[in-house]
Amino acid sequence: MRFLADMGVSMRIVEWLRSVGYDAIHLAEQELHKLPDYDVMCKAIAENRILLTMDLDFTRLAASAGIESLLIVVIFRLDDCRPLNVRTRLFAIMETLETLVAHGSAIISVSESKVRIRRLPIL
Repeated sequence: MRFLADMGVSMRIVEWLRSVGYDAIHLAEQELHKLPDYDVMCKAIAENRILLTMDLDFTRLAASAGIESLLIVVIFRLDDCRPLNVRTRLFAIMETLETLVAHGSAIISVSESKVRIRRLPIL
């Protein structure tokens, strides 16, 4: 799996993903920290990457875009956004992500108490 971390996600998450063998990049590494959300989403699609974000705007963008391409957005809606908690939550859904990559687009909302998966497109 390939990942793209938005600005709200710690670089330590990207470093952890790399350390366990995943292809992961952070927008800041490519000096794209001011890239508009729509362009971030397009970059994730073009590079076939799972988008990791804390930004709820991606829910609306992904749901309304009518995307034909594969897009998986993981939105962390956590009270505790420290890297260790984000990493723990991400690790817990890795098998789910592998399944989704094989079966189409989705928005995954991750909180402390639950994981919600919405398939795209939302009709």
